[in-house]
Amino acid sequence: MRVLALDYGSARCGAAVSDPTGTLATPLDPIVRPGTKVGLRLIAALAHELGAERVVVGLPVSLGGGDSAQTRETRQFADRLRAVLAVPVELYDERFTTSLAQQAGGNAALDSRAAAVLLDEWLNVQRGRADRWGSGLPDEEHPARGSRGRRPR
Repeated sequence: MRVLALDYGSARCGAAVSDPTGTLATPLDPIVRPGTKVGLRLIAALAHELGAERVVVGLPVSLGGGDSAQTRETRQFADRLRAVLAVPVELYDERFTTSLAQQAGGNAALDSRAAAVLLDEWLNVQRGRADRWGSGLPDEEHPARGSRGRRPR
């Protein structure tokens, strides 16, 4: 399944796409002013052109899991996307994606690299192999999660 991931920001929106097998995430050029009518049309055209079967939007929740003004704005953006897209739009926790993208480096725009990290994590979860800390271990086996599989606080 081909998936388009978006790292929303009101000025720029990072974008990444999976290959048709749902294995690799590749950063794309960011979309400028994605929340505008023009920006939404560009995203809809991109999703159609890529043959995306789903769009995953990074949700910027706080470290404690709560909502912020940016979280609410992103939820509104996702609702507006749902109105213009013919494919499902899903919100997905984007905590740490930008810092992981910074550490990984690369030539693409940082927000699009963050969208690729987000998409890679989402794809791993879909395959049942979540590895949010980049340890090479599924989350449930990560030492920081403890015996109950909880995230560290």
